[in-house]
Amino acid sequence: MNRIDRRNILKGGAGAALLATVGAVLPGEAAAQSQPQRGGTLVCAQLSANRRSAGPNNHRHPYFIVDANTKPIWSTPTWVNPQLGVELEIASKLEPADETLAVWDMTLREGVMFHDMTEMTAADATASFEYHRQNAPFARQITKVEQTGKYGVRFTLESGNAEFPYVLAEYNSPIMKAGPLETIGLDGIGTGPYRIVQSDPNRLMVLERFDGYWRKGFPYLDRIEIHNREGQQESALNGLRSGQFDAVLNIDARAAVQLANDPAFDIESSKGGYSFVIQLPKHPGSPWLDKRVRQAFAYAIDREAIVRIAYGGKYGWVSNDSHLMVTDPVFVPRPGGRDVAKAKQLLAEAGYPNGINLGALYWSPQLPEAGRYFQVLQQTVRDAGFTLTLDERPNDGYIQFRTGDNDFAKANFHKFAMTAVGSRNPGISLFRMRGAFVESGHWRGPEHDKYLALYNDAMVTADALKRKAIYAEMQAILHEEVPAILAAGGDTFLVKRKHIRNMPYHPQIWSIRFEEIWRA
Repeated sequence: MNRIDRRNILKGGAGAALLATVGAVLPGEAAAQSQPQRGGTLVCAQLSANRRSAGPNNHRHPYFIVDANTKPIWSTPTWVNPQLGVELEIASKLEPADETLAVWDMTLREGVMFHDMTEMTAADATASFEYHRQNAPFARQITKVEQTGKYGVRFTLESGNAEFPYVLAEYNSPIMKAGPLETIGLDGIGTGPYRIVQSDPNRLMVLERFDGYWRKGFPYLDRIEIHNREGQQESALNGLRSGQFDAVLNIDARAAVQLANDPAFDIESSKGGYSFVIQLPKHPGSPWLDKRVRQAFAYAIDREAIVRIAYGGKYGWVSNDSHLMVTDPVFVPRPGGRDVAKAKQLLAEAGYPNGINLGALYWSPQLPEAGRYFQVLQQTVRDAGFTLTLDERPNDGYIQFRTGDNDFAKANFHKFAMTAVGSRNPGISLFRMRGAFVESGHWRGPEHDKYLALYNDAMVTADALKRKAIYAEMQAILHEEVPAILAAGGDTFLVKRKHIRNMPYHPQIWSIRFEEIWRA
């Protein structure tokens, strides 16, 4: 299989594998189960939905629907498979134009049809990425997208990016029907295996088979219903037991352990799927401006206790205050463990010998175990002198609440708050800590500038070992500076009834492919 995967990225670069053309691979060409049957409906509940609240005007746009709905409806140029390697999807060819890795040429598959039975062409791709580069965080590195033929597209980037194929697989990188920037994507028309027939904002999406799908013979199911049950795990599992649902996506580790012993169900899991970010706001007057306070907080957290209590000790992992997952080959463990004495010393040096009250830590029930996770954190940091309250906020409107305004002059500051982040490639994961992004708490200063300089070097470094060493140096800066806290993470799980076949899980919940699922 000719593809760019994590191993090849680490071994390759502008010299060897990275400059090789990505071959025309049909993802998952062979079904994992023998003799699949066609027809029937899959009804599932999704416990982790999109953070952007949909409304009457945008609820069919790919940016605003439940994350797991994206792949059934739209196709992206590339796809990240469950092993976190990159495969071609709607593109038949993708390669850098030269060794700078700053210009990439893509050829689209011919004969791919939209749900209205018009053919997808480069005009649709260029219009889509003109929208994405202005609205999607990882696509903003694209400075120009241009059509080079009926099926040809050229991307020009701000600078070289050895991992650019991953950007084209993001859930906010789908190819939509060409149209004005103000309205593109609102029709919900894609090239995926299913088309939207009903949409209730933030509650329900009903999809039906698209017989013109470009992968011949797929999909198997006639219909899919995806119900948003975020923050409602017990009711979703009751619906599974009663037969209302065939599957529940993103159950927590405790539920996975319990249901694994039930002969009626199968548990599918994927290691290192996600972690929680706690953004430490560095606006004027914030105690988080003092690095010693941030370091003390990092030392005070009992990360092992979070893994033991929130994840049952078996299905969680200790994070390293970066966005990298523990399964990533470039992940560097945070040196040292919990050190309450060191935390108290740092707080005293920062002017808080009697401890500090941090006020409210805001969180939302984005994942089922979030409440337990933050209760453990709250209790363990108290040993070092940190006092905080936990303030649960509803999922609707949460992203706008926690991010505030980038313009500090407006005094609408970002909050001391959490969000969940998923598994991505090192380039995307480490870029999320840039100061312009709220998850870093708008980190600034010379170490931040050094961090970004190292990132820029890594993106154009051909030698695999040198690039991995740069990533390690970047993580060392994060361990010292602590722009944000990522204390622990979990594995992803789904539970399904036995008659649902070939539904493996994925560390990126938005990358689940539905076309090969079938009912026995």
